[in-house]
Amino acid sequence: MKPPSDDTRGIIAPTRMMRFVDFARYPAPAELDGLVSWFWSVKWDLPMGFVHPQQVLAHPGVNISVGVAPPPGADPPPGPYPLGAFFNGVTTTLSTRTLSGSGWNIAGLTTPGAFGAWVDDVGAYNDTHLPLSDVLPVAADLAENVAAQEFSVAAETIGEALIAALARRRAARIASAREVARITVAAQDDRSIRTTGQLAALAGVTERTLQRMFASFVGVSPAWVIRRYRLIDAAEHARAGGPVDWAELAVDLGYADQSHLTRDFTATIGISPAAYATQQTGEES
Repeated sequence: MKPPSDDTRGIIAPTRMMRFVDFARYPAPAELDGLVSWFWSVKWDLPMGFVHPQQVLAHPGVNISVGVAPPPGADPPPGPYPLGAFFNGVTTTLSTRTLSGSGWNIAGLTTPGAFGAWVDDVGAYNDTHLPLSDVLPVAADLAENVAAQEFSVAAETIGEALIAALARRRAARIASAREVARITVAAQDDRSIRTTGQLAALAGVTERTLQRMFASFVGVSPAWVIRRYRLIDAAEHARAGGPVDWAELAVDLGYADQSHLTRDFTATIGISPAAYATQQTGEES
């Protein structure tokens, strides 16, 4: 089994984050191949009074997590936070977790489209942060069991809970989720895919069929998924260092021109691509 990628796509300031947290990824078990991209863990122990707001432009999957992490938001109530198992739906905006004190979290990130294997309407859970038992049938002691284990073993335990929940689902639905996930991975990896029509052609279905598939399995539209991945690509280029031809990059990512890329990037992340590049270059130094 290949180890999960150590790329930090979607994390807005990864260099700064790594100064304050221990971050790792773990492979998903073979039974979840095509359904879970990877498991990840984060642990922190910050000085008293210090807070670290971590912003993420999330991949369009869901996270199944266990830990003592703060709830989403720039200004959470003061900790410490109780141990729990949580579900985090597809996040359609820039998200923030504000870390303070000490804590940890371990989670599995589903491949976009794959959570449709577990539920019939993924979009109904968009932008939600819920107790995991509100969404999936899991053991009441899952969080306690995970808390007693090393992270690598804990990832396996969460994986086993997800596999057990799949046993209640129809095989045809699971197979369809894997197929939709394969399509979303193509949207992520192939930058030449810029439109719903191109993605539908790759999938061998009509645009209307693709839109229905995404509505049920992904929770957002094909166009939204393509746009999210292209914005993540733009952020990676901005953070890579060195000069960036923004006009050329805009066309390469499927935007009409540089101004359209700049507006979209700024509206989503809060600063322009050029300003983000300058900010991240400063973090690296």
